[in-house]
Amino acid sequence: MQVLRSSPQQEILNLTVNLGRGGEACVYAVPSDENLVAKIYHKPILTHAHKLQAMIANPPENPTANLGHISIAWPQELLQAADGSGSIIGFLMPRIRGMRPIMDFYNPGNRRQNCPLFNYQYLLRTARNLATAFAALHASQYCIGDVNESNILVSDTALVTLVDTDSFQVRDPEPNIVYRCSVGKPEYTPPELQNKTFAEYDRESYHDLFGLAVLLFQLLMEGTHPFSGIFQGLFDPPTYEARIVAGHFTYSQKQHVPYLPTPIAPAWEILYPGLRDLFVRCFEDGHNNPHLRPTAQTWLSALAEAEENIVTCAVNPQHLYHNHLHKCPWCERTAQLGGRDPFPSLEAIASREHLKPRRKSRKRHTHNPRVRKPAISASPLHHWQPVFRQNSFGYQPPKNSNKSKFYTFMFCLLGFGLLGYLDVMIKFTRPFVSQNPYTQQSLLSRQENNLPQEDNFTFVDYYERGNAAYRKQEYEQAIENFTQGIKKNTNFSKLYINRGNARYNLNDYEGALADYNQALKINPQEVKAFVNRGNAYYMLADYSNDPDREYKKAIQNFNNAININERDTEAYIRRGIVRSQIAKYSHNFQQEYQKSIADFTEAIQLNASKAEAYFQRGLARYQFAQYSSNYAPIYKQAIEDFNQAININPRMAKVYLKRGMIHYELAQYGESQVKENQAQAIEDLEKSAQIYLEQEDMDNYQQALSNICVIVSKKCDALFQSSTMFDPTNH
Repeated sequence: MQVLRSSPQQEILNLTVNLGRGGEACVYAVPSDENLVAKIYHKPILTHAHKLQAMIANPPENPTANLGHISIAWPQELLQAADGSGSIIGFLMPRIRGMRPIMDFYNPGNRRQNCPLFNYQYLLRTARNLATAFAALHASQYCIGDVNESNILVSDTALVTLVDTDSFQVRDPEPNIVYRCSVGKPEYTPPELQNKTFAEYDRESYHDLFGLAVLLFQLLMEGTHPFSGIFQGLFDPPTYEARIVAGHFTYSQKQHVPYLPTPIAPAWEILYPGLRDLFVRCFEDGHNNPHLRPTAQTWLSALAEAEENIVTCAVNPQHLYHNHLHKCPWCERTAQLGGRDPFPSLEAIASREHLKPRRKSRKRHTHNPRVRKPAISASPLHHWQPVFRQNSFGYQPPKNSNKSKFYTFMFCLLGFGLLGYLDVMIKFTRPFVSQNPYTQQSLLSRQENNLPQEDNFTFVDYYERGNAAYRKQEYEQAIENFTQGIKKNTNFSKLYINRGNARYNLNDYEGALADYNQALKINPQEVKAFVNRGNAYYMLADYSNDPDREYKKAIQNFNNAININERDTEAYIRRGIVRSQIAKYSHNFQQEYQKSIADFTEAIQLNASKAEAYFQRGLARYQFAQYSSNYAPIYKQAIEDFNQAININPRMAKVYLKRGMIHYELAQYGESQVKENQAQAIEDLEKSAQIYLEQEDMDNYQQALSNICVIVSKKCDALFQSSTMFDPTNH
């Protein structure tokens, strides 16, 4: 794509490297300036141009200009269509590197994996710097509007950057026009704007302040949302929106609310008293009078005071807590979490003890779940990545009954604690101070003296560095290293393949395709490039107006891989998965399922120890059985496949999940051994839930847990004729 840079030199930019695609625009690397990116709208309109012109003419103050850091990724230049029409189609903005979404720091599991040295002082400093960025924006009369965790990036030295700034509410002072923010996330939306059409309202700074307080609470309370809790009523738990509208702040100090804090959440008292007062002021006093919510500058002062009043634990120097507490809360929390330390010691990190699974509780169903990583950090794509649509296992909740309170309570024990323990990394620390009233401060810059000079790196060095980052699921860093390697050697096909894999895992399927195409130009016999290109086409089918076309391209790529290497089991498995998907929408579904099963069978014959092939064949048989009147023998074949997969790999949670569902359906359909099938279903689903929990895969953990609830509720129906269903996803 060619665009015209609206700068004095009228430079034509040839945008080829796609860094990401959203619903409204694509982001591209700028070939002539590695410190910039171009954001190009899919459907540019005149309002975009006017809003961007107002933003560029009136940028907010950068609180970290003295540190060379960008706190607010603001538009810098307009981009025009290259056809000479003069229409504005996008803009240039700073390229932000080396930062992670804020969730990676307040989410315990993500922090443990990525940055285990990030202790409570770093969380306080991050909170302080976040308030600083809000204060700078509000001082320039801007409102964020869509406050949420995905628009905030954090460095490993606690610096903060706000992104997606073109969605902010902008007031153009000269014609006095307000360009509104038309989107918002309910969990961060104040009560007065809940269930409203955002495009119809001018945002005010006090609207932003509600979302700011939620984020600060999550940072300082181990990811806990201030309105999360165990519902004490008889019916289904209200949504976050309903709780916020009702003003049911779980830690209310002025009214009784029908919630208890989740067992896994830290104690309210862990917060510094001045901060507790501000949270009450925001969520209780500010409920009916939004003007009472603390300003960002007020938060900044209180957080600075809180940071000045922290002490160090005598047992673990990584445990920092406020001096109003008489003993270390993190030592107590470590015991509560079965030995999993929220802020592991340097010795534990050095021995990698902090990455070991937590000690199992002796009691059943009382696990403390951890929040899994964002979808963007799903299982890395190496040679292939199985991506298939799982059938939903829905149910209609039966009517409520007082007799079922006991079962609701039991399910609560299973389902609560989604917030888990946290961990975060940031290295130790030296403050940077400036006279700017909205100054962010960093906690230590990295120790770079011992690092080799990048000028001396060969393409092999960058290849190895990229692979190391890839293994850690640091895909953006991996892309950067592979790109540097490509600059050193443009004819090494594996650099393109691995960069394509990293882009694939960032959901940039078009960018991945470009890399696989280039790899195949260099080496037309690259089997992995064909297989992975087939994966990318398969995923693009979800975004295509003609998914059949993408499926056919995917199958053609798998065919090419098989033609080169007829013993490539992954190509057969992937082709079988695509054929299973095609079968769901095909008039010849029986024939397509047979082809799919044949592919998985071929993969098994080539490699009888391939658990994934057995699982996929069992899944295809399970799906095919649903179209057959003689389903029972096909179900039994599927169970045999799942049994084989489990014999090879007893840790495949998805196999237990599907096998449990088949046993449950056999029980429901009144086949023989109803009680035995029902008991086996519960056992399998419990096993899948346990493994998903240990893998921090909370979506599938909740699915398994929900399925258990269905089965147990059916058994309760036989005894009580009614029951109350607990839906753990509402907690």
